[in-house]
Amino acid sequence: MTSKRAEAEKVEAYTRALMEAARSEGRANADLVQWQHARKFSPEVLETLAAMQREDDLDLVSQVAKQYKEYLDAEDKTVSVTVTTAVPLDDDLREKVRAKAEADLKAPVYLVERVDPSIIGGIMLEARGKRYDASVRAQLANIRKTLSSSFIGGEE
Repeated sequence: MTSKRAEAEKVEAYTRALMEAARSEGRANADLVQWQHARKFSPEVLETLAAMQREDDLDLVSQVAKQYKEYLDAEDKTVSVTVTTAVPLDDDLREKVRAKAEADLKAPVYLVERVDPSIIGGIMLEARGKRYDASVRAQLANIRKTLSSSFIGGEE
């Protein structure tokens, strides 16, 4: 299947699913207007909305927007740090991560915790648009890359 054909099929599937849901709720025109504005949303807004949807917390959208504005107005210096681990953090490790991040960033930190078993172990941190990846998955990828370049270079 060509990529254009596959893309067209995906677009049709998404469109039909959206339309069916909107029609069943009697809001097809309203959903169209929202959809036309959706492309303006940043990836962060879309990700947050998706997380809120998964947790059945969409009723909190207006409160989050209000608090977001309050934080901006107060020029909150707190840095959000996303911490990804293979298993949930315990309280001791959470506090160690927070303390280290606050020392490194020289600012108060709010931890956003994610669990992703695919990283196998270790930790990934993201803050201020930078990523620190000390996951086992990343270490294995680096080892694989080093070994493959060593063997390729060694055979010549």
